[in-house]
Amino acid sequence: MIKILEIYNDLVASGEILRNNAQVEVLPHLDHLKAALEKPIKKSLFRKAPSPPKGLYIWGGVGSGKSFLMDLFAANTDVPTRRIHFHAFMQEVQNDLHTARATSEKDALNLVARNLSKGLRLLALDEMQIKDIADAMIVGRLFTLLREEGVVCVTTSNRPPDDLYKEGLNRQLFLPFIAYLKENLTVHDMQSDTDFRQNRMSGEQVYFNPLNTAASQGVDALWQSLTGGHDANHSLQVKGRALLIPRYHNGVGRFSFYDLCGTPLGPADYLTLAEALRVLVIDEIPQLGRHNFNEAKRFVTLIDALYEAKTRLICSAEASPEMLYLDGEGLFEFERTASRLREMQSADWVN
Repeated sequence: MIKILEIYNDLVASGEILRNNAQVEVLPHLDHLKAALEKPIKKSLFRKAPSPPKGLYIWGGVGSGKSFLMDLFAANTDVPTRRIHFHAFMQEVQNDLHTARATSEKDALNLVARNLSKGLRLLALDEMQIKDIADAMIVGRLFTLLREEGVVCVTTSNRPPDDLYKEGLNRQLFLPFIAYLKENLTVHDMQSDTDFRQNRMSGEQVYFNPLNTAASQGVDALWQSLTGGHDANHSLQVKGRALLIPRYHNGVGRFSFYDLCGTPLGPADYLTLAEALRVLVIDEIPQLGRHNFNEAKRFVTLIDALYEAKTRLICSAEASPEMLYLDGEGLFEFERTASRLREMQSADWVN
């Protein structure tokens, strides 16, 4: 059986990744769980099936490599596996619950859990966080049911179990889920001062103008570096509705300017986006002015949200920040936006 540690060391030796002590400390937990999962299950008519092994809860700062390690584990563990972002998983659960409740099923959540667990041994969930009371009220029993079906969970989070759904409505009803996590998952605090997504951009050009082939190639090269060429649709909940991220991977999202500012999005959307992402990529910001004032106004709001959240920005634009908005109402206000765009280009801005 090849170990995750060996795969990790091979990646370091090839120069694909840099060795990081905080990441290395997680590897024994992953190899222990990999061995337990791949061990053949001896079935017997007279004995109850053994309990599933403990899962793993990896928490720590953004950009420390938690998701990378979980993906490495999921891709190299030889059992039926599903890897999904936690938010997308819970959206799926809520949709399935709605469908199940429309039938005569007495226990809708039990039905959903049985369906989710069919043919599944390992569930890898990225970025566990609980903000929705509807999710908070069901996760405890949902994960208990999944484990009873033999599903083992590995998850990443930016916070320890005790801080999940902190100050949430009716939080006392959520506390059994915290107890479940501590009992059935090994909780590992991944202490790392390194944000690899930020460091990968250190010293790189992140604002490309004018709009031409070179600008497109520059943005694409950074996107490839940050995501490894992996991306998928992802959605966030904003006041009960979905905000779609057309291209997303591991805290990095990508939009066209029109998708972000040419549609009726508002401050709540941009604040949610800035909180959810570490890096935002925007393609083809046009010349702004009186002819597209509404789009320009949304762009100003977006940049303010990114700036306050310290979200890194990569973009291609028709002109430099100072020359992007030249006429029309709001010209004076845009000077602040231009200044922020210029500041956000510096390598040490997030610090």
